[in-house]
Amino acid sequence: MSDAPPDRLADVYAHAEAVVRDGDRDRWLAGLFVPANRRRHVFALQAFSAEVARVREIVREPLPGEVRLQWWRDALDGTGHGDVTGNPLAAALLDTVDRFRLPVATLQALVDARVFDLYDDPMPTLLDLEGYAGETASVLFQAAALVLCDGDDPRAADAAGHAGVAYAITGLLRALPIHARRGQVFVPEDVLARHGTSAEVLRDALLTPSIAGALAEMRDHARHHLDRALAAIPKADPRARPAFVPLGLVAPYLKALDRQTDPFASVADIPGWMKPVHLWRFARRLG
Repeated sequence: MSDAPPDRLADVYAHAEAVVRDGDRDRWLAGLFVPANRRRHVFALQAFSAEVARVREIVREPLPGEVRLQWWRDALDGTGHGDVTGNPLAAALLDTVDRFRLPVATLQALVDARVFDLYDDPMPTLLDLEGYAGETASVLFQAAALVLCDGDDPRAADAAGHAGVAYAITGLLRALPIHARRGQVFVPEDVLARHGTSAEVLRDALLTPSIAGALAEMRDHARHHLDRALAAIPKADPRARPAFVPLGLVAPYLKALDRQTDPFASVADIPGWMKPVHLWRFARRLG
């Protein structure tokens, strides 16, 4: 794809940025802190992730979702049918993978992890959730760090691992009302059991003291991984640090979740005008 005409590349990258801007504004705002000559490649990665993540929303049955996910696996390993670069998101992604020698296997693992979303099985354990977060969110932090370091080792694996878990758990807790309506349970069964409750109670959107305790434990776990990410980021290549700017919204979101009286009533949020401020402050903190 790197040999494609410049105007074609410009178009596919512009499309990828639009997908992120319209579908994941938090990551789009954070992406504005990435150096301009790398920004479109980070958006390409995020657009790919967003497209794979929304498969559950656009299919009624798991099988069509499996087919869509398989399309992305095939596109990444070069076995896709026809010209997969006719899809602008695939074109931007594959060009980015080629330019920065990104590991295809980790991107395919991201696709594989999203199979879980297609079904209503509850998340079994906290360890399973951390693995899911690692394959869906941590990989994005690491891939962005690779792009910022021109494909060289960014020494950011530890930071990316913890960052992804903190970011993913926070996002899943915010999306609790949406998941409850769908019958999805991302709060692990072992955490629920530890507080004397179950996935069935969570699906019924009943805010019992036991559910409140389980959710508080999950917020504490997100904060634990955020602290570990912050401790690890200074050890990474300085060029990689802008990849971690999205973490600037984790602490504010966790505070918003702390204040919720009914976590099933609405998605916890912070004022839109404050988001760039939080990200700017966090970017300065990273140096």
